[in-house]
Formats: sequence, C-alpha cells, structure tokens
Amino acid sequence: MTLPPPIHTYFTARAPRDGAALAAAFAPDATVHDEGEIRRGPEEIRDWWQASHARYRHTAEPLEIAEADGRTVVRARVSGDFPGSPAVLTFSFRLAGDRITGLEIR
Repeated sequence: MTLPPPIHTYFTARAPRDGAALAAAFAPDATVHDEGEIRRGPEEIRDWWQASHARYRHTAEPLEIAEADGRTVVRARVSGDFPGSPAVLTFSFRLAGDRITGLEIR
C-alpha cells in the first residue's frame, strides 16, 4: 500500500524523536479532531501526538486506503495501552500539496 508522503510520515513517525518531522507534515492552519477535542497548528498537533503516545504507547498499522469526498481515508489497526486494544480506527485526512490540512480520527 502506498500512502501519500505526509500520511506516511504520520504513520511512521515515532514519539518523541520524530516530533519535528510530524509537525512538518501538517499545514500551518491544520486541525486534528480526536477524542472530542480539536488541536490547531503544527506545534499543538505535535504536542497532542507526543502526549498521546506517552499516555497510550500505541502503534498504528495501516490496513487500507481509499479516497472519499476529497479526503484520503486510512483504516488502521491501533494497538496500545487503552481499553479495547487493538481497535480498527478510521483516519480521515485532508491534504493540500504535501501537507495535511485536516485529520479526523474515529
């Protein structure tokens, strides 16, 4: 499966050492919707990502990719220290050029 470069970065980055690379994959006005909250901008998104990895110690394995309504949708198996692990989650990305402009995780 071939993921677009910024989405590949999102799934292969490792916390905390790859925080700068992860932040660089997001556009300046990017948003992430996860667990009922919205994070805005690369720095806030990086901080959320690092805190999430520290809390849940999770990994995500992409299973399939599809295009729908202008979004790149990736279903991934997520395993870690959380109830119901492993779980298959849907990552819905909006892209502009080589950056992620939006991500919704459900």
